[in-house]
Amino acid sequence: MDTSVTIIGLALTFIIAIPLFYVIRSNSINKTKIKNIKTKFSQNNHFTFELTETQNKKVLALDEKNKGFLLIDFNAKEEVVSFVDLNTIQSCKLIPTTENNSDTILKIEFEFQYKEAKKIESISFYKIENDQIGQVCLYEDHQLAKKWAKMIQDCITV
Repeated sequence: MDTSVTIIGLALTFIIAIPLFYVIRSNSINKTKIKNIKTKFSQNNHFTFELTETQNKKVLALDEKNKGFLLIDFNAKEEVVSFVDLNTIQSCKLIPTTENNSDTILKIEFEFQYKEAKKIESISFYKIENDQIGQVCLYEDHQLAKKWAKMIQDCITV
């Protein structure tokens, strides 16, 4: 009787512990990757990305003091890292692209307009191809993008 209870207890412990171990390990690997990318784009500690938000395998980081923006997307097959020096930017807008004659959003982009030469650069934030289940993350990503577009624009105008 005691042996069977012990065996069942150990089996349940392993069933719970193994997935927990992989989640913790994956989290630490992602944190290390994010830290290394931030260090790479800090440009000799000029930018310190103290304001950071993570959601749906996307990391957004902002340095309000030195005006730098970093977007890391782990959803794509290869991670996509985009950096923008906001000192050279005049404005930031959010551009959702929809399917013809429907409300289905195919992609959401940050559009940055430069002060010099009025050049426009678009950075992709959400693509339907990268949404593995099909627009499950769209609402959350759209709300996050709106929030960050406002934060970036506020950082530019200060």
